[in-house]
Amino acid sequence: MQRIKRIKRELKYSGTMIDMYTDTISVPNGNVVQWDFIKHPGAAAVVPITDDGKIVMVRQYRNALDRETLEIPAGGLDSQEEPTIDAAARELEEETGYISHNLELLITVATTVAFCNEKIDIYVARKLIQSKQNLDEDEYVEVEEYSVDELADMIYAGKINDSKTIAAIMAYKNKFVNIK
Repeated sequence: MQRIKRIKRELKYSGTMIDMYTDTISVPNGNVVQWDFIKHPGAAAVVPITDDGKIVMVRQYRNALDRETLEIPAGGLDSQEEPTIDAAARELEEETGYISHNLELLITVATTVAFCNEKIDIYVARKLIQSKQNLDEDEYVEVEEYSVDELADMIYAGKINDSKTIAAIMAYKNKFVNIK
């Protein structure tokens, strides 16, 4: 069986967060096609758990959706070499004003496998210590706390539809809350 083979990758746009390419691809039936590819440096996210079991969430405006969303804290890596646990700890403090020395990898999510290589490592943070929110100049974030059941209900009601947040909340609920 003939395999898919990339013949050429051509940079079309280089942005602050992503690079966009057109790939020329040979497919198994012998045709040569063009596919879009978006290169992303990667990201990290965190499910912050308070001492009473609530999950710290952030509400922020998302330009792509032209509305506010409720999400777990997350952000891009400063470089492809940055350990994701360091980025998760940084984003936790920047967005929520908490720090934690107790981060554990929960899951890794590939966000849009059809055209983008973005991968997000998602951590659970416990034993939160109050620090100070330190937002980027383009961020405005409201910090809110919810039980895992409240968040699951919001997911099923369509009020939360961010994929990393859904994956994180449901994985956390399955691994740590619904223990058999």
